[in-house]
Amino acid sequence: MKMTRNRKVGPRKALAGLLALGGLCGLPAASAVAQATGGETVTIELNKLEPQGEACRAYLVVKNTGEQAFDSLKLDLVMFDKGGVVAKRLAVQAAPLPVGKTSLKVFDVEGHGCADIGSILLNDVLDCTPAPEAPGGCLARIAVSARGEVSFLK
Repeated sequence: MKMTRNRKVGPRKALAGLLALGGLCGLPAASAVAQATGGETVTIELNKLEPQGEACRAYLVVKNTGEQAFDSLKLDLVMFDKGGVVAKRLAVQAAPLPVGKTSLKVFDVEGHGCADIGSILLNDVLDCTPAPEAPGGCLARIAVSARGEVSFLK
């Protein structure tokens, strides 16, 4: 009997393996991705913040890897200052969001400079049309990430 060692597999190889397995089992690739990422089918990245007069302009990269397009995806975002105190709350529309589409959503945080923002929280989804039938609704389908110093949390 030949003994083999357990090898650690990185996240990219693991995802590639799940996609291949999904294809062999007849699952669509998007379903395999959703299962591999914990069910998330929409990713939102806080890409950058830049000063815009007395406001801070935020750039979100939104990608729909699921099998459902969204006519509405209204996000409840909360900005915290560097000390962790709530500074501003905004509703931001991230739709329309077709299947397989990556979009850039830009909005201004009025009355707050970028240097004042310590983190941003995706607090909730205020409107999601059509709403997924899966448990947890739209919020459960969203994964967040950030580039730069300001964290983006869910």
